[in-house]
Amino acid sequence: MRIFVNGASGFIGSHLCPALAAAGHELGVSVEGCDAVVHLANIAHTSANPAELQRVNVEGTIAHAKAALAAGARRFVYLSSIKAAQPDDTYGHAKAVAEQALLQMEGLNAAILRPPLVYGPRVKANFLALLRAVDRGWPLPLASVRNRRSLIYVGNLVDAILCCLDVPVLKKSFAVSDGASVSTPELCRAIARALGRPARLFPFPPALLELAGGERARRLTRSLEVDDSAIRSELGWRPPYSFEEGLRATAEWYLTRGG
Repeated sequence: MRIFVNGASGFIGSHLCPALAAAGHELGVSVEGCDAVVHLANIAHTSANPAELQRVNVEGTIAHAKAALAAGARRFVYLSSIKAAQPDDTYGHAKAVAEQALLQMEGLNAAILRPPLVYGPRVKANFLALLRAVDRGWPLPLASVRNRRSLIYVGNLVDAILCCLDVPVLKKSFAVSDGASVSTPELCRAIARALGRPARLFPFPPALLELAGGERARRLTRSLEVDDSAIRSELGWRPPYSFEEGLRATAEWYLTRGG
């Protein structure tokens, strides 16, 4: 199959393109002549300007889907976000609106994936910051946090995309994750083990942490669990990598680049 990846140079795209080639697919340089499109190129920041989110994440996604249909590429895999399930900010709302537009587009076989936090080699932003904090031995006020959060290793997300591409007729949204959720302290300790470092966590009231740290702190203290039973039961998908394997690969990349 000939596939165009919109957003091929990004974090997820840089893992997806080699996997597509390894699976025997051909990568298209434009949508013309392609059988399928994987749309990854979106603004990923929840604090982005609402008008920009509308222009890129909604209107841009719809425009690319229409271009795919016009070129004869009826299979369209869209990388959404778990925030689209119950939008509580403009980012999640934009993702939800884009999803509905794709599902209502006549003739388009739209497979939509809703991942939680994605990690893996070449990860950026908050997960990279947590890697650095644990690696440098910074004391973290997270020992008292009692939450549950789902994550997904980029290799598992790529495999889910490949799974969706193998289904000729599909028009549905699926949540995806590594499986079992972890608490923030468990995540920090798992990262520390993968890095070969001690986890330096100390107790601190989560409510005070949220008061001092705002939205960034709430990402560490609140729960966000994903139910990915639908893609497992309906498409038979299983994540090929365990949480520990994903963290080990991420830690190896981080240490190889010099921390």
